Amino acid sequence: MPVPKASAALSRFTVLDLTRVRAGPTAVRQLADWGANVVKLEAPTDLPDDEQLGGARHGPDFQNLHRNKRAMTINLKNEAGKKAFYRMVEKADVVVENFRPDVKARLGIDYETLRKINPRIVYASISGFGQDGPYAKRPGFDQIAQGMGGLMSITGAPGEGPMRVGIPIADLTSGLFCAMGILTALLEREVSGEGQAVQTSLLHSQIFMLDFQAARWLMQHDVPKQAGNNHPTMIPTGVFKTSDGYMNIAATGQVIWERLAHAISRSDLIELPQYRNPKMRSENRNALNAEIEKVTSTGTTAEWIEQLNKAGVPCGPIYTIDKMFDDPQVKHLDIVQKVPGTGERDVNLVKQPFSLSRTPSRFVAPPPEVGQHTDELLREFEFSDEEIAALKQSKAV
Repeated sequence: MPVPKASAALSRFTVLDLTRVRAGPTAVRQLADWGANVVKLEAPTDLPDDEQLGGARHGPDFQNLHRNKRAMTINLKNEAGKKAFYRMVEKADVVVENFRPDVKARLGIDYETLRKINPRIVYASISGFGQDGPYAKRPGFDQIAQGMGGLMSITGAPGEGPMRVGIPIADLTSGLFCAMGILTALLEREVSGEGQAVQTSLLHSQIFMLDFQAARWLMQHDVPKQAGNNHPTMIPTGVFKTSDGYMNIAATGQVIWERLAHAISRSDLIELPQYRNPKMRSENRNALNAEIEKVTSTGTTAEWIEQLNKAGVPCGPIYTIDKMFDDPQVKHLDIVQKVPGTGERDVNLVKQPFSLSRTPSRFVAPPPEVGQHTDELLREFEFSDEEIAALKQSKAV
């Protein structure tokens, strides 16, 4: 029986997934959701699944990261297990790992070793700080990367100390950049016929995500500071009180600033010298925000959203996550889908945020149990029943 594919887009590629925790699985999820044949490789264990993973395997985090994959166990510290892995590498297109550099070399699963087995292999690595350098052997963690990558210094309200972002943004972006690197290497392989190593790290990705804030320092030696909910350069842009909550307003540029002033019946603000141009509005940001908030606090969020959108002023409500999923536009995007094969469990997850017209992505399989597909996958990689039995006997799988 053919294995269902999440998409036809990447269905010709086989991916061996050695990753753990979040950044690596995020990268592999991108490939799995677009139809790659993903083999999640885990160490054999005598522990029950939930005990092995701290009770998390059937929780939202694991379920979100590992849909559309199949799983098998393999012991890379066992010589027979390592040889079995090498046989799989011969037929694979991609290996993704997030071991420390010294660990993968000791296990014999580093790029230089695997490229001798399969010169076409694309070998992708995610680490905390890079594959070499003074911090290469340090353990990586998202919040550490947020701090060292400068993000926490510009997040939060002025004077209240550094603040982490509410999602593991270094983990997630390093995973996405890793997936982008893998796809780039696969495209290049179509020309050269050779694979190559792909590397990224939490620190790399976090610094890249600073974007214009990093450029402000590199080009002007301007050290960005915390601005809270205010945009650092586009004013007035920020959070404003309403009679029943808060809303975002983004009055960027002179034209939209004037639209905002007219829409809140404060056209007089346009001609005041302290607000006449972007430079003056920046210098007098707090006073201007207070003037705007005097007006916005007199109406409800919904009333202002309707009125400002009619006036062509970018604005929006500030949702809790439950309210966000109830928004009519979010429902129209159809970004939530039920994962099949989960029985009576209600497993609804967020789909991919981009679409392809001919080869769409969908959920076709729930996250696998430990070793769920070991026999099935070994047979696909042309292991005989006798060989599979021998691997089990030696505790290689």
